[in-house]
Amino acid sequence: MKKLSFIFFLIYGTALSQNLEERIYVAAETFIENPNNTSLNLLSQQESAFKKQVKSKGEQLALVFLQSHKGFYLEQNTQLKEAIITFEDALNRFKTNELSEFSDFDILESCLIPLGNLYTKTGDYTNAENIIKQYIFLAKKSNRLKHQVSGAINLSILYQTIGKHETALKLTSSYLNKQNLNKYQKQKIIQLHIDSQIALNLISSVADIPKTIHKNTYNQHRNNYQIQLQKGNYVEALKAFNKVKTQLSKDSLSRRKLAKFYLEEAQLCKLLNKLSEGKKCLNLALQTLLPNIKYIEQLNKNSLYAENTFIDIFDLYATLQEDHKLTLSYYDLSFYVSQLLEDNWTSQENKISNQAANRIRSEKCIDIIFNEYQNTKNNALLFSAFQYAELNKSGILKERSLKKMLLQQHPNDSLLLQEAHLFKEQEEITHLLINEQLGKSQASVITTLSSNLNTISTKLKTLKEAINKKYSNLKDPNFLIDDIQIQLLKDKAVLVEYFYGKKNIYQFIISSDGIELNKISLDEATKKSIADFIHLFDNASTINNDISKFTNSAFKLYNALNLSKISRFENVIIIPDGLLNFIPFEALLTSKTNTTNFSKMPFVMQKQSIAYNTSTVFYLKKEKKNNANNLLGIFPVFEKTKNSLIYSIDEAKVIKEEMDATLFLKDQATKKTFIKNSSNYNIIHLSTHASSGDFSITANIEFAEETMFLNELYSLHLNTDLVVLSACETGIGKLYKGEGPMSIARGFQYAGAQNLLFSLWQINDLSTSKIMKSFYKNYSNNKSANISNHQSKLDYLKDDTISNIKKSPYYWGAFVYYGELTEPVNDNKLIYVFISLFILLIILLLLSRIKKPNGKDTTGISP
Repeated sequence: MKKLSFIFFLIYGTALSQNLEERIYVAAETFIENPNNTSLNLLSQQESAFKKQVKSKGEQLALVFLQSHKGFYLEQNTQLKEAIITFEDALNRFKTNELSEFSDFDILESCLIPLGNLYTKTGDYTNAENIIKQYIFLAKKSNRLKHQVSGAINLSILYQTIGKHETALKLTSSYLNKQNLNKYQKQKIIQLHIDSQIALNLISSVADIPKTIHKNTYNQHRNNYQIQLQKGNYVEALKAFNKVKTQLSKDSLSRRKLAKFYLEEAQLCKLLNKLSEGKKCLNLALQTLLPNIKYIEQLNKNSLYAENTFIDIFDLYATLQEDHKLTLSYYDLSFYVSQLLEDNWTSQENKISNQAANRIRSEKCIDIIFNEYQNTKNNALLFSAFQYAELNKSGILKERSLKKMLLQQHPNDSLLLQEAHLFKEQEEITHLLINEQLGKSQASVITTLSSNLNTISTKLKTLKEAINKKYSNLKDPNFLIDDIQIQLLKDKAVLVEYFYGKKNIYQFIISSDGIELNKISLDEATKKSIADFIHLFDNASTINNDISKFTNSAFKLYNALNLSKISRFENVIIIPDGLLNFIPFEALLTSKTNTTNFSKMPFVMQKQSIAYNTSTVFYLKKEKKNNANNLLGIFPVFEKTKNSLIYSIDEAKVIKEEMDATLFLKDQATKKTFIKNSSNYNIIHLSTHASSGDFSITANIEFAEETMFLNELYSLHLNTDLVVLSACETGIGKLYKGEGPMSIARGFQYAGAQNLLFSLWQINDLSTSKIMKSFYKNYSNNKSANISNHQSKLDYLKDDTISNIKKSPYYWGAFVYYGELTEPVNDNKLIYVFISLFILLIILLLLSRIKKPNGKDTTGISP
C-alpha cells in the first residue's frame, strides 16, 4: 500500500511540476508514439481540459501542435468531419493569437494544406479554394517554393474535380518551367497538365505526349487508359486499365484512393456491360471505406459519413439494379450522403452546385417512377415522384426561411442572433471579395477577405452544432399530399409544378381531387418553342412587327406545356423550373386566333388568375400578416440624365393617394436611406433601374447615389409582406438548376420578403406607371396582391386611351406575382358607407313609426 502511495505521489508530483505548456506537448507526443482509438479518446479528453486552461501564446501554440497531429490521425482514419473541426479550431487559434509573430511553427504544412485537402474531399469547394489560395499567397510571401507548388497542385486537383479543366490547365502551365522544383512536384505538375489536356480533347494519343515525360510505365498506361476512355474505346481502355493494375502498389494507397480505384474499375465494367464484375468492384470499394461491411445488403445508413466517394458508389449501384425499389433505395443513400456533406457547408455557391448534381439523380428517380406508374397505375407513386422534384428545389431559400422562422419564434436567443449576425457578415465580405476580384486588387487584400470568410464559416459550423442540439426537433419543411389539397380547396386553385430536366420536362398537376404526372419530351422542337417565346420579349417591336408569329408561338407553347388540362380552374399556382422561370404564363393563348387586336386575344390571363412560387413549401407556408399596410417608396427618378424615369413621379402620386406611404424621391432615394428604413415597413416599393448582371457582375439595382448588388441584399433582414419591384429585369439573373435565377427578386426573398411583384424583362416607363397605378388602386380596396396584379393587367387591356400597339403583352406581361393567394378584403371606406346607410335606414324606420303617412301623431297623445 505504501509502495502504491509512493508511485501515485511520484506521478502526481511530476505532473504538478510540469507547466501547462509542457503537459500539452507531453500529451501530444504520447499520442504520436502510439496512435489508436483508445489513445485518441484520452487525447480528446485532455484537449477539452487544456482548452479551458490555455492563456499564454506558448500554451496556445502547444495546443495547435496537439490539434494538428490529432487532425492528421482523424483524416487517416476517415473521420473527416472531426478532422476538419480539429484543423479549423487549430487554425483559428493560430490566427486569433497571432502566433506567426511568436513562433516559426509551420502552420502551412501542419494545418492549412491538410485542411484544404479535407475540404476538397468533402465537397466544400468554396472553402477549399479559399484556403488553398491563402497558403499559396503565404508561401509566395515567405519564398517557400515547395509549399507554393503544393498549393498549385492541390488547387489544380480541385479545379479538375469540379470540371474546370481550362483553369487547371492555365494554373499548371504557369509552373511547368519553374526552376528548382523537386522531382516529385515537377512530375505531378506535368501529369496534372496532361490530365486536363486529355479531358479537353487536346491529346488524342499517347504518341502526342513526349516520351521524356513518361518517366515510368504506370503513367504511360494511365494516360493511355484516360485517352481511350475519353474517346469511347472501352475495350482498349480496359486493356490499359489492367496494365495500370499490374503497376499499382495497393499498399501505398490510402483507403480513399484505393476505394476510388475500385470504383473506377466498376464504372469501366458498367460501360462494357460487365455487370457482375462491376458489382464485385463496387463491393470492394465499399468494403475499403467501411471495413466492417462485407455486402451492400448489410449496410446501415448510420454507418455512412460525409465522403463524396460514397455518392459515386451508390449511384453506380443504382444503375446496376433491375428492381425499381432497389434502384430508388440506392439513390436515396446518395441523397443521404449528399445531405451529410452539405450539413458541413456554409457557402451558398457550394450548396447550389450540390443541388445541380442532385437534380440529375432526381430526374432519374422521377423517370423510374413515371415508367413504373405506366405499368401499375398506382397513384401513391405519383406523390413520391413529386417529392423527388421538390427535394432540390430552392433549397437555399428553404433553409433561409427555416432560420428566419426559428428566430421569429425565439427573438432573444443569443445563439440565433449570433448566427444571423454571422450570415450578414458573410454576405458583406462576399460582396467585398467579388468587388476586389473584379477590380484586380492586390493579392493581400483578397487573401485577407478569403481568410475572414473561412473564419466566419468555422464559427457558423460551430454555432450550427449548438443550435441543432438545442432545437433537436427542428426539421426541414415537410408536407403530405393532403396538406397541399386542403390548401388548394381553400384557395379554389390548382397547382402546376414543373421539373426541367436534361431529357424531359415533368409536369405535376395537383388539385383537391388528385395528382397527375405528365412527361414532356425536351426535344429540339420543345426547346425551340420555349426559346422562341422568351425571345419575343427581347424588345418592344418584336411582337408588333409580326403579330401572327406571336399568336402562333403563344398557342403552341400553351399546348406544349399541357395547360389545357387545367383550363377549368380560375386560380392557378405555377411553380416553374429552368427556362420556364422566364415565361410569362399569363401571356400564353388558350386557342388559335387570327385577330391582331390584343384586347380581343384569348390570353390565359383573361380566364385565369396566376400566381407563382419557387416551391410548394412556400405556397403552403403561412406567416403572420402585418395588417398595417404601411409602405416605403423609393423613387430615384434620375431626372436630367439619359436614364430619367419621369413617369415614376406619377406612380409616387398614386401611391401617396391610395396608401399609408413614406416616399423618398430623387436625391433622397439613396441606398443608405433604403437600408436604414427597409425593415420598418410592411410594403416596399422600388421604382428604379435594375440589371440582371452578366458573367462577371451579379444582378443589381440602382439608387440615387450608388448601386446595390445581389450579395448586399442577402445581408438584409426583412419582415416584409410585399415587395414591389417596378424596375427592369428584377426577375432575371444567372440561372442555377434547382435554385432558379440569381435575381434581385430572389435577393429580396432571401432577405425575408414573403410576397413579391417583379419584372421579367426591360419594361416601358409609361406602361409600368399605368399598371402600377391600377395595381395600387385595386390593392387599396381589396388588400390582395395577387388579385390586384391580375386586375391591373385586365384594366390595362380595357383602357381605351391606350393604343393597340401599346397593348402588346410586352407592355403588361412582364410583371409576375410570387406569393400566397389572398381573399379580397373590403376597404374601410366601403364599410363606413354601409354603416352610414344602415344608421340612416334605422332613423327612417323610427321616423315612420313616429308619424303616420297622413301626418297625424301615432302615439295616442293629444297635442
